[in-house]
Amino acid sequence: MTRISVLATVALVLLGCSSSKQAEGQQPPASAQAPASQAQAPPPAAITNDKAPDTFRVNMELSTGPVILEITRADAPIGADRFYNLVKAKFFDGARFFRVVPGFVVQFGLAANPAMSQAWSVPIQDDPVKQTNARGALVFAATSQPNSRTEQLFINLVDNARLDQAGFAPFGKVVSGMEAVDKITSQYGEQPDQQAITTQGNAYLEQAFPKLDFIKTATIAK
Repeated sequence: MTRISVLATVALVLLGCSSSKQAEGQQPPASAQAPASQAQAPPPAAITNDKAPDTFRVNMELSTGPVILEITRADAPIGADRFYNLVKAKFFDGARFFRVVPGFVVQFGLAANPAMSQAWSVPIQDDPVKQTNARGALVFAATSQPNSRTEQLFINLVDNARLDQAGFAPFGKVVSGMEAVDKITSQYGEQPDQQAITTQGNAYLEQAFPKLDFIKTATIAK
């Protein structure tokens, strides 16, 4: 199957067409589509686009325990640069894991402060897939449209090689603390509404889904 046909299939799933994978809750990780006017707007002044180091580590302190991510820029340089700048901006501090599908993925990347999510909702170009979606791989989520990655990411809970053909390009991996990732609660599954999180942030999640696990801090390792 070509990448175009894979993307078309993904689009149908996101539009609500039934499929066995959808019934299992394993539709590809997707982010809410940014309005066209927003996607075409220049990046706000708060956005930075510094080049990431060739390799770097990020220390994440989760509500479930510490996690260390190792990023290899050559695997997906555009995604690695965006992630590097998001971490430096403290974008992930307080962010909830709003989509958890056991045996598939855990998704995050909508900020605690909705203004932060809206400021960084500026799409970046796609990277070619050079690494497989193995357990522990860190990857940007996207809509069915090409070049639509913004700030949402997921960590593969199992080997998900089928996502390779769909264009999901891993750029990092969990090198320590995968047990903390496995502990992230899945009691709410895919119930949290991404658009509501984007516009209301943690005010919405704390009221409607108070037991979601979250990122306390995310920092570039020295």
